[in-house]
Amino acid sequence: MRESDSLLALTPPMGWNSWNTFGGAVNEAVIRETADAFVSEGLKDAGYEYVVIDDLWEADERVDGRLTWDPTIFPSGIPALADYVHSKGLKFGIYSCAGSHTCAGKPASYGYEEVDAQTFAEWGVDFLKYDFCYAPAGIDGPMLYHRMGQALRATGRPILYSLCEWGSHKPWQWGVRTGGHMWRTTGDINDSWDSIVKIGFEQQVGLEAYAGPGHWNDPDMLVVGMYGKGNVAHGGCTDAEYRSHFSLWCLMASPLMIGCDVRAMSPATRTILLNSELIAVNQDPLGVQGYQVGRVPWASDIAVTWAKPLLDGSIAVGLFNLGERDGRRIAVAWETLGLHDRRPCKVRDLWAHEDLGTHTGSFVARVDRHDVMMLRLTPTNA
Repeated sequence: MRESDSLLALTPPMGWNSWNTFGGAVNEAVIRETADAFVSEGLKDAGYEYVVIDDLWEADERVDGRLTWDPTIFPSGIPALADYVHSKGLKFGIYSCAGSHTCAGKPASYGYEEVDAQTFAEWGVDFLKYDFCYAPAGIDGPMLYHRMGQALRATGRPILYSLCEWGSHKPWQWGVRTGGHMWRTTGDINDSWDSIVKIGFEQQVGLEAYAGPGHWNDPDMLVVGMYGKGNVAHGGCTDAEYRSHFSLWCLMASPLMIGCDVRAMSPATRTILLNSELIAVNQDPLGVQGYQVGRVPWASDIAVTWAKPLLDGSIAVGLFNLGERDGRRIAVAWETLGLHDRRPCKVRDLWAHEDLGTHTGSFVARVDRHDVMMLRLTPTNA
């Protein structure tokens, strides 16, 4: 591995992807305005850096054996657009697929891995999302992803490699060997509470051993701020549900790829996505993925606790009310966190941004339906 590759994704990647909101309606103006909004809305200063175009940027046919862009929606061309994104101090990402065609039916990279990788490098691409549609029969996922990984490394340009294999062949077990920096662990998320619960609270349990600096489990993009709009509309979520979604993704050290229209965020969406204390949990340099430490199911009244050790010795803890009753009492006992039950800990509420005093043995809070209390517990020497 080149030194430049080893420096990529030392913390979970942060950015934006066009698919959730725009799908096939993506165009040059949208990408330029999104890059502008990264700066004006404070996203860049908060750590978000990748602006990624998903599927449907491509022309219908290759030209002289090379991928090219649809000139009706990208009249200035992809290299010029990459230059614009770079001029804002951001990084530029693009999409292709390991099969013969992309999921939307455009030309993809099977059999063209070397030329496509070189094309992306020449265009100034910093991030490749690599999907898994139209894969040829008889060739397994690891082989296909390994081919593109080799091709990307051969370009000499550091390009973050995102494996969108949907978890079909357990990419957490082999993604690192292909040169991958992040890999999808599930199918597509949609903008609904049921999807967040299934993908986040159920399908990620037990995967924490496979994540760390330079290689991350990816439970798909954030739907925070979608409110039932865009390409993944399924009725939308409440702000409480979006808080729970963002909190869990931060605890899981997941890539934080925004899917909403950042040019028109609501105040609540902005508050969630720019929460510096939550982002610090996600970006903690220790690079440990959080894990479930407690689950109390009472019919539909489910309380779940997740924890994430941090570099300074503190522990981030999420108390999640997945049930339907407001004011659910949820407790976290020190012994479930590996702490002595008499060890005093300073407790801070990361959504309210306030200290809650020093506690010993356990902490109990009331959490409303589908909401969360995010804590940072700091052991003291008292």
